[in-house]
Amino acid sequence: MRHDSWRRLFLQLGADIVLINFAIWLAWYIRYELEIAPGIGEGFFYHSYQAYLPLALWLTLLTIAVFRFEGLYRPVRGRSFWDEFYTLLNGTTTAILLIMAITFFWRPLVFSRAMYVYAAILIVALLTLERLVLRIVRARLRKRGIGVDRVLIVGAGEVGRALMRNFMAQPELEYHVVGFVDDDPEKNQTDIGRFKALGDTTQLPRLLKELQVDEVIVALPWTVRDKIIAIMNLCQRYNVSAKIVPDLFQLSLSRIAIDAVGGIPLVALREPRLGMVDDVVKRLMDLFFGFLLFLVFAIPMLIIAILIKLDSPGPILFKQKRIGRYGQEFIAYKFRSMREGAEQEQAALNDLNEARGPLFKIRDDPRRTRVGRWIRRMSLDELPQLWNVLRGEMSLVGPRPPMPNEVEQYQEWHKRRLDVRPGITGLSQVSGRSDLTFDETAMLDIYYIENWSPWMDVAILFKTIPTVLLARGAY
Repeated sequence: MRHDSWRRLFLQLGADIVLINFAIWLAWYIRYELEIAPGIGEGFFYHSYQAYLPLALWLTLLTIAVFRFEGLYRPVRGRSFWDEFYTLLNGTTTAILLIMAITFFWRPLVFSRAMYVYAAILIVALLTLERLVLRIVRARLRKRGIGVDRVLIVGAGEVGRALMRNFMAQPELEYHVVGFVDDDPEKNQTDIGRFKALGDTTQLPRLLKELQVDEVIVALPWTVRDKIIAIMNLCQRYNVSAKIVPDLFQLSLSRIAIDAVGGIPLVALREPRLGMVDDVVKRLMDLFFGFLLFLVFAIPMLIIAILIKLDSPGPILFKQKRIGRYGQEFIAYKFRSMREGAEQEQAALNDLNEARGPLFKIRDDPRRTRVGRWIRRMSLDELPQLWNVLRGEMSLVGPRPPMPNEVEQYQEWHKRRLDVRPGITGLSQVSGRSDLTFDETAMLDIYYIENWSPWMDVAILFKTIPTVLLARGAY
């Protein structure tokens, strides 16, 4: 852990102490100055905040101690906001109950019980707000390259790509990947999305100096054990932190479960993240929320259909063959946003394609109609795909459904996108949409498949709302 990370933790500890004491004072002010929940303690001494100073001191110390015991101040990369909130809620409740038990036997008729409730609510609220603000500030600093570790990945195989997609999907890990090296000529010459190919491992001495690397992560197979040891020794000479990701015989990292018996690590295979039960849960969620959204957007869809009919000749709906789960073909429905016959004009516009990989995207596509420009900007053209969701061909959340000619251009690792039903929205849609390269989109989709949970789907659905309203990456 870097020195600035420890310094940040100590600053947060100081801020927590200040906010806890402010919450206690505010609880006293609400109870006695605003006289909410009156009736306990009528003497001036008992109403004075001076009487509560010992309580404030012990409650602060006890709350901080419980937080520390719960691991709140332990440096952990990628801790989620909800993990922090749960720790704050659980720790504050524990501390309040302990101090109530102590004061009951110490001075049972002095302290207002209502004040404990106010203090608990205010402590959780203020510390949660503090952490939310800090997350926003850190996110903005990360975009400017401040407060992140510069990482170089050695190895661009399955394990190396797993690292890349985890770093991409979890920017809160505070890693900036400067690039990767690999001794395979087929891998070290081509960038993978935003991740730069920097040649083979012989370039490491130069790269460590020129790119100001903070950490090297080695993701090579154990068959090249001697090379791994040499790289670790090289990093030590250059005073660069080095870590190894075991490839575990080329097994996907998402299928590895690690347990321990008496300190001895045990490695086992686990079921794929989207197993049979998970698939049923996801399908039930699609049916419930899909039907609900269909009812909510029924009138807007009717209005859009009328506008399309009045704006330009041609059908209201655009039907297109897409590839779904396990490579099965289906017909996807969208509101028509281009003039009739637009598909036949695509070949003439290939020189204007702005997308990398097996995609075709033009920011100012001349084939769009007036209504089409607006509904695509707001992603309203995809509302008819709710029918595909109800039919079981698509999901509300998942990878975007590719066209057959796109799948034909897939590299082998891209095909993992087809392991689940395609979605109307997805992790890549809320992480950049059309601003992402295809490799980056594929990495985010695979990360979603490997780490799926019902809460992830719900979080993506909520994140879709501001993404659509602000038209981020849409064209």
